Amino acid sequence: MLQEKAGELAGKIWNALNGTKGMPVKQLKKLLKLTDRDMYLGFGWLLRENKISVEKVDEELFAKLL
Repeated sequence: MLQEKAGELAGKIWNALNGTKGMPVKQLKKLLKLTDRDMYLGFGWLLRENKISVEKVDEELFAKLL
């Protein structure tokens, strides 16, 4: 089920960002070895829960926990 997968991906992303000041989305994707689809599925979950922010910094997307 897609909803379960979204939750699992959100957990992976949250754990990777926890304890950091954030990181570029490209770096996070490479670190977690995620496809674009899976990365944004997890981001959607976290954004809906107001647990993450994704901003454009120097022409690159940057993700950090709230």
